[in-house]
Amino acid sequence: MAGAEDTRSPGLPRLAFPLLLLFLLPARPTFGAPPYEPTWESLDARPLPVWFDQAKFGIFIHWGVYSVPSFGSEWFWWYWQEQKKPEYVTFMKQNYPPDFKYEEFGPQFTAHFFNANTWADLLQASGAKYVVLTTKHHEGFTLWGSKYTWNWNAVDEGPKRDIVKELEVAIRDRTDLHFGLYYSLFEWFNPLFLEDKSSSFHKRQFPVSKMLPELYELVTNYRPEVLWADGDGGAPDSYWNSTGFLAWLYNESPVRDTVVTNDRWGAGSICKHGGYYTCSDRYNPGHILPHKWENCMTLDKASWGYRRNAGISDYLTIEELVKQLVETVSCGGNLLMNIGPTPDGTISPIFEERLRQMGTWLNVNGEAIYGTHVWRSPNDTVTPDVWYTSKPKEDLVYALFLKWPTSGQLFLGQPKATFGSTTVKLLGHGQSLKWTSSEQTGIMVNLPHLTINQFPCKWGWALELTSVL
Repeated sequence: MAGAEDTRSPGLPRLAFPLLLLFLLPARPTFGAPPYEPTWESLDARPLPVWFDQAKFGIFIHWGVYSVPSFGSEWFWWYWQEQKKPEYVTFMKQNYPPDFKYEEFGPQFTAHFFNANTWADLLQASGAKYVVLTTKHHEGFTLWGSKYTWNWNAVDEGPKRDIVKELEVAIRDRTDLHFGLYYSLFEWFNPLFLEDKSSSFHKRQFPVSKMLPELYELVTNYRPEVLWADGDGGAPDSYWNSTGFLAWLYNESPVRDTVVTNDRWGAGSICKHGGYYTCSDRYNPGHILPHKWENCMTLDKASWGYRRNAGISDYLTIEELVKQLVETVSCGGNLLMNIGPTPDGTISPIFEERLRQMGTWLNVNGEAIYGTHVWRSPNDTVTPDVWYTSKPKEDLVYALFLKWPTSGQLFLGQPKATFGSTTVKLLGHGQSLKWTSSEQTGIMVNLPHLTINQFPCKWGWALELTSVL
C-alpha cells in the first residue's frame, strides 16, 4: 500500500485542479493544421491518417488484474460482485476465503516473466502493422503509474513496473508497428463514477478529476498512434467531454497528425462518430461500408482476457482467422485480433502459434492485403469463398480463395478479362497461369499441379490479376 494512512478504495484519484483548468480550456489550432472545433461535425470531417487504412491488420492485447482469476471472462469482477453469476460465485467459494476482495488479486498480477522485447518480436512475426494495448479496463487498474489512480496501478501494485512504457520502447525500437493504446472511459466500481451516475450524470466529478487527466497523461507520455476508447457506462459524450478532448488531440497533441481514434466516445456515438467505426465487438458486415471500420475480435471465442478454463475448441483455427482477415479487408475494414497474456506476462503457446501462422500466411499473401483498396465487388457471386481486393494505381485485382478446387480449375465470376493484356499469377508461385474466358463470362483459371510441399501456403491463396474489368 502506498501510504498506510490513506484509506480510500482503489480508483479514487489524487485531485489536481490547477492542472485540470488547462484541460478545460478550448483547444488552440496548430499552425498549418485545420483548427478542429469541439463538435462532431468538425471532428468527423478530419481525414483519417493514411497509414491506418494501409495497415489492415493489428493485434489487440487485453491484460490486467482479471488475468489473475483467469476464469470466465475479463468481466470477472462485474459478474462475481454485481451480477453474482452462480459459476463465478462458486469459483470464488471453492478457491478463496469468504472475505476475499477483488483488490487482493492486484499483488498476484506479477508480470514476473513479462519481457517487452519478446512480445515485440512476436508481434512483428505475426505480420501485424499495429498493436493496441489495454492500458485500463473497466476494473480501473492502469498499466502505467497514473497520478490519478491512488495505488491501483502496475507501478505501485503487482509488477511495480510501467508496462505501457516498456512495451512502447520495445515496439518503437524493434519493430515497424504503430503503437496504440486502449482506454476504458468508465470504471465499474469507482465511487466518483457511481455518484455521477446516481445524479443521471449531471455531476461530472469522475471525468474531470480522473478520466480526462489520465487521457491527457497517456497521450502526452506515450504518444499513441491509435487511441481506442471503450466503456461509456451509459453516459453521453457531453458527460465525458469527448469532443473537447478530441479537439485537443487533433489540434495540439504530440500525435495530432498521425493518431487515429475509434467510435466509442459516449452513449450513442458508436458506429456514428469518430475516426473509424467498430460498431460492435466482432463486427463483420460482409459488405463494403462507406466509412472506414475495424473488426475487433478474439482468438478465444468466449473472452478477451486470458482464461485458464479454456479448451482447445474455444480457440479459432488458423483457417478461421485467415477467413476473417480476407473477408474484413475485402469489405474495407481492418482486423484487430486479440490475445490475452497470463498474469505472469507470458503469451500462451496457442496464441503464439496463431500469431506466427498469420505471419507465415502474410509473408506469402501480404501483397493482396496491405495497402489494398476495395474492388467493385467484395466477393465472387458465383464461386463461394472467393474475395477481392485491388490496387487501382497498379491496375491489379487480387482474388483470395479459401478452398483449393479438386478439379484444379477456379472459376472467377466477377472479373472480366481484357484479351491481350490480362495475366494471372498465384502469389508465392510466380509463373503466369493459363486461363480462358469469353465476353459473357468471367475467368476460368487453371491452377498449377502442386504436391503438398509445393503449395506456397496452407490456409488460403491469392491470385494476382492484371488488366481486368
